[in-house]
Amino acid sequence: MIIGQIKDGIVLDHITAGRGMDIYKILELEKLDCTVAMIERAASHKMGRKDIIKIDKDMDIDFDVLGYIDPGITVNVIRDGEVVERRQMELPERVVGVLKCKNPRCITSVEQELTHEFKLTDRARQIYRCVYCDHIASK
Repeated sequence: MIIGQIKDGIVLDHITAGRGMDIYKILELEKLDCTVAMIERAASHKMGRKDIIKIDKDMDIDFDVLGYIDPGITVNVIRDGEVVERRQMELPERVVGVLKCKNPRCITSVEQELTHEFKLTDRARQIYRCVYCDHIASK
């Protein structure tokens, strides 16, 4: 299978196999007015299988969201057909406005205008806790 090269845009590589569609939805890529190619379960020497997303447009991406969803993702920024920047995602220290606290007694349940915010409390087990009530977030 051949997917064409992009001139200017972003390639999200090393996505855990099967997680590409989650990223597609969270980043709302269906709303873009450009070509978006998603390759699922491509062969990979490093990972066995991986997903790849190619976006034929330069855009702002929330790197914290990507790092939270899949900390192994590599973001490649392409300009004039060449990789000009490569970023390796990792778990962010804070995640803001991505998760919702499921604790019914949390202040965010009552105060609707409060932004949901979680902090990383255990990097090895990827555990995030609500900054308001200390409730553990679930992915």
